[in-house]
Amino acid sequence: MRKITAVLVGAGQRGAGAYASYALKYPDQIQFVAVAEIDPVRRKQFMLEHNIPAERGFESWEQLLAKPKLADAMLVCTQDQMHFIPAFKALQKGYHVLLEKPMSNDPIECIILGEIAESHQRIFSICHVLRFTDFFKTIKKLLQQDRIGRLVTIQHTENVEYAHYAHSFVRGNWRKSKESSPMILAKSCHDMDIILWLADANCTKIASFGSLTHFQKENAPKGAPKMCLDGCPVQGECPYYAPKIYMERDDWTNKVFRTVVSNNTSDEGVLHALKEGPYGRCVYHCDNDVVDHQVVNMEFDNGVTVAFTMSAFTFEGGRSLKLMGSNGQIRADMERNEIEITRFLTGEKELIRLESPQEGHGGGDEGIMEDFVRLLRQDGNEAGLTSAHVSVQSHLMAFAAEKSRLENSVVQMDEFYESLKPLKE
Repeated sequence: MRKITAVLVGAGQRGAGAYASYALKYPDQIQFVAVAEIDPVRRKQFMLEHNIPAERGFESWEQLLAKPKLADAMLVCTQDQMHFIPAFKALQKGYHVLLEKPMSNDPIECIILGEIAESHQRIFSICHVLRFTDFFKTIKKLLQQDRIGRLVTIQHTENVEYAHYAHSFVRGNWRKSKESSPMILAKSCHDMDIILWLADANCTKIASFGSLTHFQKENAPKGAPKMCLDGCPVQGECPYYAPKIYMERDDWTNKVFRTVVSNNTSDEGVLHALKEGPYGRCVYHCDNDVVDHQVVNMEFDNGVTVAFTMSAFTFEGGRSLKLMGSNGQIRADMERNEIEITRFLTGEKELIRLESPQEGHGGGDEGIMEDFVRLLRQDGNEAGLTSAHVSVQSHLMAFAAEKSRLENSVVQMDEFYESLKPLKE
């Protein structure tokens, strides 16, 4: 199979670290030949790592797309509100596209992207990386094998580890709905996609509740300054104290955090960034507005019901599930990499322990790149694990959930979709 070429738009933690690093590991499969990145340090670093010549380094996606088509594929890994236009124009120009989730923070734009990918016959993959983990692929296989009979109910919890929430959704780029996306879309569109995949049917109705409860100014400890390093009186007691999160932890999550906080990831570089930058702010004195907890109830047209919970108040990360069927149940914990099947008839339990990596979304980051590259090397002659059409469905579920939360209503999915058609036209 032939080696494919690609260009990267957005050389941040996801674009450069999670996805494009696949080319460094498998140089015989894919090569990056150009990059667009506004940060000159990150742009230069990516060009050095991938041996990209100076004339193929661009400050913006506009500059890159103004050139003749440079490669087989484009990876679009910009901020949420910057996904639609570069992806749209790339598909028009003939690029196959791998797009970081969410597709867009506008439901109409999601629908349009799905349609244009189909009309131009381009491979268009959305980074719903959980489908590509051993963990969720194993659960899906167990359901397909009828190991618990007919699936009836799913309880699904997204544990947004407390430090991760503080980093990304209080201090970080996804803290404000209008500047990025609502929490249910920015973080939990992964979960909407997985739920849709496991339920294996169309969602018919959605109801959701949730709010921003804790990370607000009125909950700030007495005397807490706006910046953690400006003499916080409770620094020894606060789990969100910035140096505790960014300087004292020593795990793969901390390594990722550091690359976001500063291009200089040494202790000195990170400490300097915390003194002056957004990641050194007190979590009770930020300008965040996305929810810190939310529940979503769903019904599907095959009778399956789902209760989904997202919470920022967990020590562990990852997802935990209970899937209840007519003949048995499955309990699964992504953090532990364990799946337990219990049969009703005998009470017999079977425990599956997986050895897939915890970093990189449980191996899903590399998995989706492997799938995308495979599809391109085979000229799209095989189906991928997901599609733009399916991604549009799960995105609309997230938009409907947010509509329900804000309006205190039950949203009928067919009515919601019909309401979007006049706006699209």
